[in-house]
Amino acid sequence: MDENQRDNSGVMFKNDRREKESQPHYKGNITVDGKPYWLSAWVKEGKTGKFMGLAVSPKEEANTTAPAQAKKKPSSGFDDMDSDIPF
Repeated sequence: MDENQRDNSGVMFKNDRREKESQPHYKGNITVDGKPYWLSAWVKEGKTGKFMGLAVSPKEEANTTAPAQAKKKPSSGFDDMDSDIPF
């Protein structure tokens, strides 16, 4: 987040890396009540003309590259029990 960005404001830029129709046309960030968010926009066509559809997501939840170990359920301690049984 830009340290000079004011609260309750944001920026958007054209998405030059757009490869699929599902990806946003514009991307950026916004700060609301001191918390940073990702901001995405899609240009859509409606009955009265073009408009932008928006999506906002918290920056800390947007990290999809988190290690699988962090998403794994805690171990109950009995996962390796079968390997110690002699029969």
